[in-house]
Amino acid sequence: MLFHYALVDDLVSKEEFERRVEAKIEECGDLIDEPTGAMLVVGELGRQHVKIRELSGKSSLFSFFGKVIDKTEPREFERKDGGNGWLATLLLGDETGTERVVLWDEKASAVSEIAPGDVLEVIGKHPAQSTKEIYALALRKATCEITCSLPASGNGADSLSTGPVNLDAILIGKGEPRIFTRRNGTTGEMIECVIGDRRGTARLVCWAPSLLATIAPGAAVHITGARPDPRAEGRAYGIDEQSSVTPCGQSITVPFTPLNSVSDQGIYSVEGEVTRVQESRSFTGRNGTVSWVRNITISDCDDDLNVVLWGEKALVPVHPGDRIEIYHARAKPGRFGGIELGAGRNSIIRVPRDETRDIDFTGTIIAGNGCLFIDNGAERYLIDGSFSPGHEMRVSGVLSGSRLTPRHAEPANLTGDAVTEHLRRFIALLEIS
Repeated sequence: MLFHYALVDDLVSKEEFERRVEAKIEECGDLIDEPTGAMLVVGELGRQHVKIRELSGKSSLFSFFGKVIDKTEPREFERKDGGNGWLATLLLGDETGTERVVLWDEKASAVSEIAPGDVLEVIGKHPAQSTKEIYALALRKATCEITCSLPASGNGADSLSTGPVNLDAILIGKGEPRIFTRRNGTTGEMIECVIGDRRGTARLVCWAPSLLATIAPGAAVHITGARPDPRAEGRAYGIDEQSSVTPCGQSITVPFTPLNSVSDQGIYSVEGEVTRVQESRSFTGRNGTVSWVRNITISDCDDDLNVVLWGEKALVPVHPGDRIEIYHARAKPGRFGGIELGAGRNSIIRVPRDETRDIDFTGTIIAGNGCLFIDNGAERYLIDGSFSPGHEMRVSGVLSGSRLTPRHAEPANLTGDAVTEHLRRFIALLEIS
């Protein structure tokens, strides 16, 4: 009973909690045991058990169930005051995700009695300024079932191990080399990348840019000596001079999450059709640098999803009707409700283009939502460039999918026959609809 009382000790006294538990057991005709009665009372007081994906909420205290996926053995460390302490870590999972649970001192010794596959009930809280792990205040084994498959050979988000692993993945995108300063004052170069495999995407930090000098985005590669970063959100790896990156002949497909399966937290890769676009807006960050932000909406027939593009991603040409792919983007609750997917520095966005062909086209410029169309009454294309809506234009350029990129454009000299043909096509469309 004391286990569950820890969840509500700021709400009621111990005596009042025990009285409520006894009353709840009696109310249920003695058909429930004391732990079940205690859980019911905790729920009535507003301290419900949550799923792992809900552990990033604003509550100061959480209770949840999780299956043990991995664990570390207790290790001794020296405190700042000169004393010694003990530390161990568990990786727990349920059907919604995984969470690192940190055990301190006497709780760390309990690791020897815990095995992968055990289900634990945990009461804990986040450390200051972090939501990436839980400090356990109390834990015990539970008899409930948790749907969470144990990895055959874990690494990254599926394991607490930091030992090097080998990966077969596709290089989805890579940034430009950046200068960093080491602790000893010397400088070096690094590149941030996004890779993907059948399990999804991962962040890859390359501390030796020469490893990727000849590797282009879209290439399948075999990586040796990649070190997982278990403290990162989602999967993350680092490679250096001890690692290798070589092309491989594998066909690797990165799965996309259906838009209606995106929750309000986590990292996702999605695809869909752009249905709404706002203009890019500039802003000044806290460090005084200027950046950009842009809001768009995408659809995959089953659902819509709001997406916020940050930094240079906000400057990528995107228009309604485009098919867009977004990799390794972070979800969160939207400012005005719903779910919002943020694509920033560690994300990759692609706007795949279809086969191109040359085209000569005459039509009327029509304003859309953040874009322009050119329409001749029978066909309509998105058109790049600055044109005045309502004007008839003759355009020669390149057609890629539904987008026309002009090489040359001039006002159209409409003849009576051209106007008649335009009206004929328009009337034919009305009759069809």
